[in-house]
Amino acid sequence: MTETKQRMSAVERREMVLEAAVAEFATHGLAGTSTENVARRAGISQPYLFRLFPTKKALFLALVDRCFRRVQETFTAAAEGLAGDEALAAMADSYTRLLDDRTLLLLQMQIYAACSDPEIRDATRAAYKRLWEMIERITGLPFQTVVDFFAVGMLMNVAAAMDLPSVDERWTSWCPKD
Repeated sequence: MTETKQRMSAVERREMVLEAAVAEFATHGLAGTSTENVARRAGISQPYLFRLFPTKKALFLALVDRCFRRVQETFTAAAEGLAGDEALAAMADSYTRLLDDRTLLLLQMQIYAACSDPEIRDATRAAYKRLWEMIERITGLPFQTVVDFFAVGMLMNVAAAMDLPSVDERWTSWCPKD
């Protein structure tokens, strides 16, 4: 009895490449990531990678979208049926759990670091704006409250990047601990 192997669709292959690329870009950033390593990790040839994503920057831009979409989806699910402070608290709690994914966190940091490139900066700004406006729309809270939410979120990113929750000292006592 022979087993027929079903080929992956281009969409499935693209998803597989994005999964492989997250780890590479999170670790090495835009400049330091090798498309050869991404292709190898995804189990495809480099020429096939470039058929799916014509440039390394196009691949990175797809990750920018994917990263922000994941945060948006997480916040939307957390705030379902809630509004105001309750919605914002649920989003904050969900973000704390999202930061447990160190690869996603490092990818976020690499995205911000790559904003010296105008195209990446524009894509990052647009994604950040969509996230901001979604939070305003769902919560209905005042502008300054949303500013404070994002400020604390960025502080949490930095703390998570340095693994401050594992440091048991007074100056880190504000960090959410497990």
